[in-house]
Amino acid sequence: MKALACIVLCVSITAAIAQDYRKTIDLENLVDEILAGQDEDINYEDLYENLMMLVTNPLDLNKVTAEQLRGLYFLNERQVQAVLTHRQVSGAFLSEFELQALPEIDRPTFERLILFCTVKADAEQQNLWKRIVASPNNYLLLRADRTLEAKAGYKASTAAASRYAGSPNRLYTRFRTSEPGDFSIGFTAEKDAGERIVWAPNRKQYGPGFLSAHVQVLNQKKIKNLIVGDYQAQFGQGLVLGSAFGIGKNAEAVTTVRRPTLGFMPYTSAYEAGYFRGAALSYAATSQLTVHSLYSTRWRDGNLQTDSTGAFSTSSLSTTGLHRTPNEIANQNTVHESNAGLIVSFNHRQADAGILLLHTQLSAPLFRNPTLYNQFYFQGKENTNGSFYFNYRLRNGMFFGEVAKTFRQGWGATTGLIASLTTHLDFALLYRNFSRNYQSFYSNALSENTTPQNEKGLYWGWKYTFNKKYWVSGYFDSFRFDWLRYRGYSPSTGHEWLLRFTHRPARHVSFFAQMREENKIRNQSVESNLYVTTNGLKRNYWLNVDYQATRNFSLRTRAQFSSYSLAGRTTRATAVLQDITIKRNRLTCSGRYALFDTDDYDNRLYVFEKDVWLAFSFPAYYGVGVRSYLLVEYTLSRTIAVWVRLARTTLTGAETIGSGSERIIGNTRNDLKFQARIKL
Repeated sequence: MKALACIVLCVSITAAIAQDYRKTIDLENLVDEILAGQDEDINYEDLYENLMMLVTNPLDLNKVTAEQLRGLYFLNERQVQAVLTHRQVSGAFLSEFELQALPEIDRPTFERLILFCTVKADAEQQNLWKRIVASPNNYLLLRADRTLEAKAGYKASTAAASRYAGSPNRLYTRFRTSEPGDFSIGFTAEKDAGERIVWAPNRKQYGPGFLSAHVQVLNQKKIKNLIVGDYQAQFGQGLVLGSAFGIGKNAEAVTTVRRPTLGFMPYTSAYEAGYFRGAALSYAATSQLTVHSLYSTRWRDGNLQTDSTGAFSTSSLSTTGLHRTPNEIANQNTVHESNAGLIVSFNHRQADAGILLLHTQLSAPLFRNPTLYNQFYFQGKENTNGSFYFNYRLRNGMFFGEVAKTFRQGWGATTGLIASLTTHLDFALLYRNFSRNYQSFYSNALSENTTPQNEKGLYWGWKYTFNKKYWVSGYFDSFRFDWLRYRGYSPSTGHEWLLRFTHRPARHVSFFAQMREENKIRNQSVESNLYVTTNGLKRNYWLNVDYQATRNFSLRTRAQFSSYSLAGRTTRATAVLQDITIKRNRLTCSGRYALFDTDDYDNRLYVFEKDVWLAFSFPAYYGVGVRSYLLVEYTLSRTIAVWVRLARTTLTGAETIGSGSERIIGNTRNDLKFQARIKL
């Protein structure tokens, strides 16, 4: 009995420490690792949203699968297998802190992993409804923010076609209750700045501009996953079904190359594109064979047009989700999209594979305004994709790939391997080949283009850990485009490489230096109706130091530089910033003061900023000026916490900030945000 009491006491203490540890660790370092480029055309908001979804809904170490661990993107195969082997040999985890006993899990990896993992006590055998009602893992978010200065779109003097219909307040509400591996229920509502809250059934708007909800149950006998509402899907390498967990090229140059097969996941973001609305089911026919099916039906924004015969068509599908001006409102929910999909997956020991089929249909055909580069983009009302994907684990390595076909159109293929060659060296190699007429609406494979189309490439990534204080990582990616691209009107080749050196002399001090180069063509001018192209060379440099002076006081100092050379002309940019975080009891204050100087928009600098809980801030520093913010968090009680954030941008010598309806007269912009979190 004494031994049992001691075990219970130790588990309780370590659980309390783990909760406190999560509070003291900042996601900023992890974001710096996985979003190392931070100047690409990537949906950072959805990426960050999915990371935060894992933080707020951590994985149970006693139930987590290998694919879920791989989906964290910072564990190599040797570390994934170490966690699973420990559970198999030593029995169930009693605490997250047991991870420290695994030789494969070094200190930096542990400090990341504990953010996303937990150990759940065995719940009493209750029915699902009682578990939902009794779950302590729930929250309600209420958020409001606005720009304090008046923008042109809100002024009466603005032309009617550009005038905003609603107030400048952005309002956001979100509720979620969930238990890992059991259930998830939630909803999200958002009104963007400039939109109205109206009841307009003719535009399929019922209150705020965006409403989303989901109900999910997991592991109910043979029903492994059932979602009704809004959801996302990740299967294979993302050539057909790829959620926002596809991160792209970054300083975690090895583990992020392969896409994990995570199946169906709730959609909780406010980004109004890239998700399904309907139902999805994963059914375990046998212990080795699982059948996944999905059906989605929803309305999308498009500029609906009619021809002389009265037939409808659209030239584009909008993904901004903004409904502020008369044109944006007229385009709201005008095109109906339905999706039906079937995936049959098979796993046996060290191998798993799947066959995938997805059919997309639009209510009105999509006929894009023709340009030189978009001749092979999707046109019409229907699109069907099929693919075969596979994964094979061999010791500390993984072979993977996917081959996809757009019916009556082109092919797409990607294959690669990742391996821990030694305890110090991790390695990744990936080859991709996407034909110019391969077309997919929901893909998110690793590629240089924003979609896997018109591209061939070979990627090599590596990470070498000298010891627990020093490691270096990098990649080299060579790519070729056999057809024209946006702003690159000729077939071309290019390359990109990154190198990062990290030094952590002590637990409270870390330093990294990073270099990145990208070379690819850009249109230069038009001469006699002929586009002239030339190589554009972009270079980025980062220097960063983090210092945790005490448990309640930390500093971050960073310098970022970039240059862009095109047609014999080189422009440059510099940003220097200082962060400070102070904690005292229930109060946490974070602030930044940054100076920036950029010659042009090609050298804009993206820098991640701390924001209120579950919010995202990733502004582009452009021009010459000062950027600062202050974030205050105060915990009123165990169930209520509030945040206030004020951000300010001042451009030196500027008469206006922004353009069009977003233009502000003057050289200063102030943004105020308030949020409250209530645990029910």
